Order: sequence, then C-alpha cells, then structure tokens
Amino acid sequence: QIDYTGTEPSSPCNKCLNVSWDSTPPCTCTINFTLEHSFESNVFMYYGLSNFYQNHRRYVKSRDDSQLNGDNSSLLNPSKECEPYRTNEDKPIAPCGAIANSMFNDTLELYRIDNDTRTPITLIKKGIAWWTDKNVKFRNPTGDGNNLTALFQGTTKPVNWPKPVYMLDSEPDNNGFINEDFIVWMRTAALPTFRKLYRLIERKNNLQPTLQAGKYSLDIAYNYPVHSFDGRKRMILSTISWMGGKNPFLGIAYITVGSICFFLGVVLLIIHHKYGNRNSSADIPN
Repeated sequence: QIDYTGTEPSSPCNKCLNVSWDSTPPCTCTINFTLEHSFESNVFMYYGLSNFYQNHRRYVKSRDDSQLNGDNSSLLNPSKECEPYRTNEDKPIAPCGAIANSMFNDTLELYRIDNDTRTPITLIKKGIAWWTDKNVKFRNPTGDGNNLTALFQGTTKPVNWPKPVYMLDSEPDNNGFINEDFIVWMRTAALPTFRKLYRLIERKNNLQPTLQAGKYSLDIAYNYPVHSFDGRKRMILSTISWMGGKNPFLGIAYITVGSICFFLGVVLLIIHHKYGNRNSSADIPN
C-alpha cells in the first residue's frame, strides 16, 4: 500500500494537498517505492479511500438507475432523487446524482526503475467491472448511429467533472455510461474505508514474475480532493489465490461473533449450574 494523500510535509504530494476539482493543469507528483518480494501471478491495482461514507442513506439514493440503463426519457428528465445534482444551468445532468458527481478521478501510472531507466508497466483498464453491471445495469442511450456526442445532446456534465460522460474514454465500448471506471465507482461501498479496483496487470509469461522485486515509481495526476473531510488516499497492489483476495473483515467478524457466543455460553452455564437445581414444585398447589 502506498499512501499518497500528502498530509506529511515531506511527502512529494504535499504540494497537491489543497487541490480543487477543476485545477488546470492537474497537480502531479511522483512517489518512489521498493517491492521487497516479486508478484508472481496477475496483479490487481486498487485505489483506496478512507473516511468517505458512501453508505450514507441520501448519498446511496442519489442516482437514477433508469437513466444509467440508457432510458432516453430519463436522460432528459432525471429522477428527483438526484437533487441537488439533477440539473445545472437549466440542463439535465448526465449522469445525475451525488454518487456520480463525486467520482474518483486521480490518474495513476506505474513505472519500473532499472539503472535510472523508467519502464512503464502496462495497466489494463477493461475487465475491472462486474459483468452484470457492464452488460445489464449500465447502458448508453439509444438512437440513430453510435455518436455519443449526439446521443447526450441537451445534457450537461456533473458539476465536479472536468469533462462530459461521453469523453471518459476514446474507445467506444468503454465510454459513456459503460465506462468501467465509472461503473466501479457507482457500486457504493458499505464501510467508510474501502478500496476499488483500478487496473489489472496481467502476467506475460510463466518464466518471469508479473512484477519483479525492485524499485518502482508511481506517477499521480492529483485531481481528487480529500483533505477537506480528513480523508486519505492510497494505491494498493495485490494478488489473489484460489481462495480469492486478502480480506480480513470476515475473519474479524467470525472471531468477534464466536467470542461473544463463547462468553454467553459460559454465563448461561454458570446461571444454570447455580439456579437450575432448585425445586420449583413447592410453589405449585396440590
């Protein structure tokens, strides 16, 4: 995990701490780090946020699923649940709502350093969203042709976005409402500290590890402000085994529930031992 919030004065990203949503050009910083051990299999690159409550009731409701599913009428007349991010300058916002408006938009690039030479690591941006989200829940509006600029005509971008939804990517199958970075963000997290999949790093062959042990650098286009709500940002590199990824939540939950059950079992055993042998038949009239 690499924390790049920049609250520490010695951090390279400290200069970007008070960045605003519409900073032009974006503030950039570079953090160097060392991998002590090689990553042998496919690597998953996540971004993590802390103290960000995506589970707030009003925040979770602030979206229009019909609009996100490509319904043309909802595109121009979004749900009132999206207020106050429903319209801007008398134009409907696409996508509307607080979830979309707060979409994570830092850009992360990874490099391997070998003899002062920086070699970029290929980051795959497709295949990071759930299949059902990509192919069922999120669809672009329909109409004549596949020109998204024309299909989204009459709408405006979310307030905090630097560009409209039809300019999220240059590839047609990853643009608009079916952009996978957007889809991943729209699946809200249950806890205030969470991580979301950002990119994939695929293993090229079986002879070399995916990421060799050594020196690396992380280039960051710092666009996403978190200092105002005491949040933190981090980049995470992880692999998975046949059992899945590392997730301590279930282990902690099982241990906690098991400890409570054990404690209650001991208490009930003591109560039964102390009071269970009393003869209550004396109180029953003949």
